[in-house]
Amino acid sequence: MKRLVIGTRASELAMWQAQWVKDRLAEAHPDLEVELSALDTAGDRDLSTPLPLVDGKGVFTAEIEQGLCDGSLDAAVHSLKDLPTTLPDGFAIGAYCQRHDPRDAFLGKEGRTLAELPEGARVGTSSLRRAAQVRRMRPDVECVSIRGNLATRWRKLQEDEGMAGIVLAAAGVARLGWRDRITEYLAPDAVMPAAGQGVIAVEVAADRADVAELVQAVNHGDSERAARTERTFLAELEGGCQTPIGALAVCVGRTIRFLGMVCSLDGTRMVRVSHIGEDPEVVGREAAEEALARGAAELLTHPEGRGA
Repeated sequence: MKRLVIGTRASELAMWQAQWVKDRLAEAHPDLEVELSALDTAGDRDLSTPLPLVDGKGVFTAEIEQGLCDGSLDAAVHSLKDLPTTLPDGFAIGAYCQRHDPRDAFLGKEGRTLAELPEGARVGTSSLRRAAQVRRMRPDVECVSIRGNLATRWRKLQEDEGMAGIVLAAAGVARLGWRDRITEYLAPDAVMPAAGQGVIAVEVAADRADVAELVQAVNHGDSERAARTERTFLAELEGGCQTPIGALAVCVGRTIRFLGMVCSLDGTRMVRVSHIGEDPEVVGREAAEEALARGAAELLTHPEGRGA
């Protein structure tokens, strides 16, 4: 194979991630010509619908996956947390790139942290998971929906005088060179990240063994094992975007140390679990079973919180 075409969303962050994969593949395969192809997706075009109502329906991936189907693309680069836990038939994750910071970050105006915000302050986020955990930390804070790529969200924060800050994935902020805008990194025991957060995934057509072999050059074993654990936990709970679910696995040698949580939307009720093992699917499944046994099933059915 002489040429590889990688599909990606057209946002600045998506292009950064695709370029990062392109550069690593070029280093591993000096004779391979790697080209990027940027596409607008339905999720990028529709910024009016709240993310929980559109996430998980292929709105960020359908156009790119069509390219994998018709052969115009050989591979696709995504933020792993944007991919559904079960991919459509005919697709596979060919590589899990080395994880960057999995934490969430708070970008506050005037350098303020969450704890320093005045009572009733407004915080922007597109994620129910983030909003629920922020409410758990600061019940007095109002979480408001904010959509768009990172640059758009930052602009909206600056333009809205009543918004005190926004919560974003720390890895994405760092990739854009915005570390100086972060006023606080949110510890996972306070705000647990999304499954796969911080991992760049390379998606391939399941029948393209030639492409799968090439992209293995950017696969990172511990990041793959951690991500598979987290995604198994999410899949076993059948968790979509309507219930706040967090997951974080860390590999220490062969051992996987896993933390997971399921939370009510208002942040008042939470089930936390921890599990240790060596097999990603076993750890993720057993952690999910423990969460269900400890009351997560009720939160998954009635995520509203009080009165559920």
